[in-house]
Amino acid sequence: MANREALRELQARLAKRLQTAQSEGMSVTWLAVRSGGANYLLPLGQAGEIMPLSPVQVVPYSKPWFKGVLNVRGNLLGVVDLSEFIAASGGPRRVGAPPQDASVVTLNAHLEVNCALRVDGLSGLRGADAFASSEAPGADALAFYGSCFVDSEGGRWQEINLRALARFAPFLSIGA
Repeated sequence: MANREALRELQARLAKRLQTAQSEGMSVTWLAVRSGGANYLLPLGQAGEIMPLSPVQVVPYSKPWFKGVLNVRGNLLGVVDLSEFIAASGGPRRVGAPPQDASVVTLNAHLEVNCALRVDGLSGLRGADAFASSEAPGADALAFYGSCFVDSEGGRWQEINLRALARFAPFLSIGA
């Protein structure tokens, strides 16, 4: 119960910060999340709601990274574990066990995919000014990877283009 309250408070702070940033003309571009020991940036215009992960209904004969379906206010959303999907696509493997207090980030409705990404934790909002440098995706980068950003402490943040992810054939193919 305490975890849910803490998540609600974080969501309220994020919403207030986003509203303040928009009213003051600040550039807030990404929702920063952690998954599988890695840092990711999800474009705000492509992300939807953030909520605590509630029990999902398992779907038989599906890929291991597809965790099942979740009912969100009458809408069924497929839940994909972000770090497991990235690992299955040739990206880095999960470091450590998944936490019990995970969250889900839905994809924006305009992407026309009823899906939510399971992430280990939320790290707030970020703008380009939060990073010291960036690198364009390499030739061998995953199809949905955007630029990789490095913060002032040396932390690497991989941008995930949710529009490209929603069109990526393996992402749309959940059958085992």
